[in-house]
Amino acid sequence: MSEIKNYIWSHKDEMIRLLRELVAVPSVQGEAEEGAPFGKEPARALGIMLDKCREYGFSVENVENYAGSADLGRDPQLGILSHLDVVPEGTGWLGDPFVLRETDGKLIGRGTCDDKGPAVAALFALKAVKDLGIPLKKGVRLIFGTNEENGSADLAYYRKKRELPPMVFTPDGEYPVINAEKGMIRLHFSAPFSARGGLVSVHGGTVINAVPESCRYSVKTADGEISGRSAHASTPEKGDNAVTKFLETVGKTVTDPPLDRLAELFPHGETNGKSCGIRLSDEVSGETTCVLSMLNTEDDRLTGAVDVRFPISFRAEQVRSEICGRLEQAGFRIDSAECSEPHFTDENSEFVQSLLRVYERVTGESGRAIAIGGGTYVHEIPGGVAFGAEFPGHDGNMHSAEEFITVEDLLKNAEIMAQAIVEICG
Repeated sequence: MSEIKNYIWSHKDEMIRLLRELVAVPSVQGEAEEGAPFGKEPARALGIMLDKCREYGFSVENVENYAGSADLGRDPQLGILSHLDVVPEGTGWLGDPFVLRETDGKLIGRGTCDDKGPAVAALFALKAVKDLGIPLKKGVRLIFGTNEENGSADLAYYRKKRELPPMVFTPDGEYPVINAEKGMIRLHFSAPFSARGGLVSVHGGTVINAVPESCRYSVKTADGEISGRSAHASTPEKGDNAVTKFLETVGKTVTDPPLDRLAELFPHGETNGKSCGIRLSDEVSGETTCVLSMLNTEDDRLTGAVDVRFPISFRAEQVRSEICGRLEQAGFRIDSAECSEPHFTDENSEFVQSLLRVYERVTGESGRAIAIGGGTYVHEIPGGVAFGAEFPGHDGNMHSAEEFITVEDLLKNAEIMAQAIVEICG
């Protein structure tokens, strides 16, 4: 343990330099083009990471800029899966979100916590094992994706082309180990719209999986903007939804029927889907979350998007049918509804227990398996779990302004992942 820890700390500056280089790439999903399925910037971030892996002596492969990998040893049995794409920067930053700032032990910038920082930690974990000459009986593969924030089409494509190792964890969640993830529904709806009722336009939210922090609108008498507070859609209680606040305030001053009906289905401050008929709960994963995350006027239509996370004891069709039915009864057309079932891995498996032992050994804290509302990168991978990167009680402002990871947590993640590699593959 001391050898690995000393190695990681001695490479602190090198890790921060690589993270700075990655943060400088605004790897938000862009227009697809030849050789860049999710736009130039995600492909550029992947190229930087794979070049560094190659420089460090790993066996590297780029699968058409969907995802890439770096191997240590043959026939990998353990996969560590991270992603290099990020959500849009949003507002509220105290500096350029794509210029890494180090302040009071914090590394601040978009992607530092989700998921570029953990990706750097994974690379240096494997580098530590390699450079220290620690013998492994099983191979290890780092996998870097480029589309986690917008549906994980990268991973779906990669899995068609390459077989994943039998054991996979992702540093795309929380410690100790996440073994249960709620099911998800992301739906888009619309209705005819005209400005006759008083509303001229509305534009709220930028991505489906975040509580909208602002909502710009124009009515016949004035223009305005509603401010809220962003949060991940899996924890909407931490945010303040600007779109539902708009419906509660400005929406009630105009006579556009679609707004009245939406205000009834998505009351401001309600996050459990009760008014949409989908308030469900179970002992393992808790209660439904439901977020009206986008609302826009486009030509002659009002369009919206909803993010739903439902407990692991329920099936997607049951939830989808109920909320879509309520929206249709209110006069909206369902344009799309993408569903994924809940994810669950037995906490008593040797894989999970090995990770918990490592966590306890390195941190001195008790390890346990936990359930979350957010979907991590292993949501569609049987037997996969999330292992880090956030520690209990830490909040790196994921998907919000001033996103950060502390220097200490960056290094500790690398140390924990190196120990996990040795524990599982040594």
